[in-house]
Amino acid sequence: MSNETTKTANAGLKAIIPVMFAFFVMGFVDLVGTATNYVKGEFALADGTANLFTTMVFFWFLIFSVPTGMLMNKIGRRKTVLWSILVTLVAMALPIIAYTIFEGTPRLVLIVASFAFLGIGNTLMQVSLNPLLTVFVKGDKLASTLTTGQFVKAFASLFAPYIAIWGANQLGMWWILFVIYFVVGVIGYILLALDKIEEPAPDAGTTTIAKCFKLLGDPIILLCFLGIVSHVGVDVGINAQAPRILTEHTGDQFTSIAATATMVYFVARMIGCFTGGIVLQKISNKLGVRICGVIMTLSAICFAIFTMTSVNPPVWLFWVAVALVGFGNSNVFSLFLSHALMYRPERQNEISGLMLMGLIGGAIFPPIMGVAADAMGQFGGILVMAVGCVYVLVMGVFYKVLEKKA
Repeated sequence: MSNETTKTANAGLKAIIPVMFAFFVMGFVDLVGTATNYVKGEFALADGTANLFTTMVFFWFLIFSVPTGMLMNKIGRRKTVLWSILVTLVAMALPIIAYTIFEGTPRLVLIVASFAFLGIGNTLMQVSLNPLLTVFVKGDKLASTLTTGQFVKAFASLFAPYIAIWGANQLGMWWILFVIYFVVGVIGYILLALDKIEEPAPDAGTTTIAKCFKLLGDPIILLCFLGIVSHVGVDVGINAQAPRILTEHTGDQFTSIAATATMVYFVARMIGCFTGGIVLQKISNKLGVRICGVIMTLSAICFAIFTMTSVNPPVWLFWVAVALVGFGNSNVFSLFLSHALMYRPERQNEISGLMLMGLIGGAIFPPIMGVAADAMGQFGGILVMAVGCVYVLVMGVFYKVLEKKA
């Protein structure tokens, strides 16, 4: 390798490090689950009210995903990511202000506003940060790089509950979590602001909201969109439902089970992302989707057997199911998103906005799973989750429908 080639590779690595750091900032959105538990107890909120915080975060993907794709077309991907970090910093600052100055209702209002800004900032970031990686990698390798970004993001998700517990026990301030993540966010903003990235030209033609949604008329774009809806729906739905499944079948304490189930899920997801970051460089996207679909479907089967066993259900089967769905679902987002971005490279900004609107699945699956569980027991909730799992499997088996040329 020549000195010039080595310098180019080093320059590329230096440029992508701040981008990967931004993926860690993207993970701040998952602290809403940890924060909700503390806020619910402090303000004696009902379960239904507290659950709205999660829905609130994902709701913004429906509103802002496509407009963000259009904004990205005007100011560029890197600048859009920078704006998203600023909005996220506002989300981190509001609870700090709430707990240092206010009490009662004003404090709760600021926290709710914080969750709204967190959702808006994450929407901006998800839409712009993922396609920014196409500057560095192309083809099937894009999926592995996106998965690596998700692996970095998962660290922020995993650290949040432990930081909150440490803050509550050692300082009497669980919300120190927001202070720490605020500082990390500032560092992320500075690193990316100083980064030099040569972006591709804006999407071809004049971008409008109507033209963006018209892309869903393309069967391949629509199938990839539904893949992301399924991924996020299963992800959020099983996180909400898994502790209840085990509690109803074993009678164990909900709080301890919730913490353990979440930890097992995120650890399995991190292992899946780490593995995917390596393996997806060596195999095709088609094989990747097939493997993910098989693992997720096996998870649904394990959950179904567990929920249908009324007497002495095998608890180990529950934990296997949680680990399988965390591991199998970890790479689905990257696989479908990378396929859509590479399928129509001239419309990447618009497609990214559309694909990220699919994260609304996180606000759709959980309530449907809840209704099904009320009507049919926890087996009903698993049936709803299984729809998303089987969809991924079917897309893997019939992947050739996604390989049609534009």
